[in-house]
Amino acid sequence: MWPTPQRPAFGRFVYDQVQALRQIEDVSVDVFSFPAGSAGAYARATADARRKFKGETFDVVHAHFGLACWPALRIEARLHAVTLHGTDLEHPRSRALTLAALRRFEIVGVASADLGRRVPKWALKRGRQTEVLPCGVDLKRFQPFPRAEARAALRLKPDGRYLLFPADPARGEKRFDLATLLARTVKAELLSLGNVAPEQVPLYVNAANAVVITSDREGFGLACLEALACDVAVLSTPHGIAPEALVGLDGCLCEPFSLSSWRLAAETQLVAEDPVIAGRERAARYSASAMAERVLASWKAGLDG
Repeated sequence: MWPTPQRPAFGRFVYDQVQALRQIEDVSVDVFSFPAGSAGAYARATADARRKFKGETFDVVHAHFGLACWPALRIEARLHAVTLHGTDLEHPRSRALTLAALRRFEIVGVASADLGRRVPKWALKRGRQTEVLPCGVDLKRFQPFPRAEARAALRLKPDGRYLLFPADPARGEKRFDLATLLARTVKAELLSLGNVAPEQVPLYVNAANAVVITSDREGFGLACLEALACDVAVLSTPHGIAPEALVGLDGCLCEPFSLSSWRLAAETQLVAEDPVIAGRERAARYSASAMAERVLASWKAGLDG
């Protein structure tokens, strides 16, 4: 899970966490990334990791995504950690290979408490439990920006009615069909991030009247926090971080998809002259820097234990 020139948005949240960790005094981070997507790729990565780091011993080796556990275990360290992100526990083969590795890890992190409930206790070292170690939102990239300027930059209508689906429509679990139904019902244009460069994503968020997250499941749900960081309203199904992040926030909705209630919440934002919410302070609780500090604290506790 690491950005590449071909897929610059892939694993951007892991990149953000690495950058945040590197800002902490006395923390040095090396990155070993590799192309994924097939069993052969992971087998090659396992051999490459062992060869590249032969003779070295790190304080911590921290993998992201369950299948990356196997290359990580070939690198010597005082402590091995992993963060699970969701798909690694959903796809049957990925889940089996992920669970088979976890008992060898001192720290098993999950992107959200909801995801942690999908990890059986038998898969962990005796006496261990999962820790919530998300990557967090980059508050420097995602900031409130005048809606009119964001729309002008994207060549959108200044007085348009826009909802943002913050994912690739091709990902079935994100339920683009439900977002499309909602947009059609409220007569709004539905924007999406299927082929949007990472540096343009904050513009799309700020250009929207509201962000709609209709997913069947979320490991963490970073898009929710990115919208909040821009003071843009979020309508979300209750998965990942959304129930915790959206509770009590005026203008936001967190409940299973229902056209009647979601329509009302969307209309409220679409008819507002300049719809904004007080979301940034809430997003700051889950900033990349705050989550990096949480990861570091977990490492230290593991090493001291």
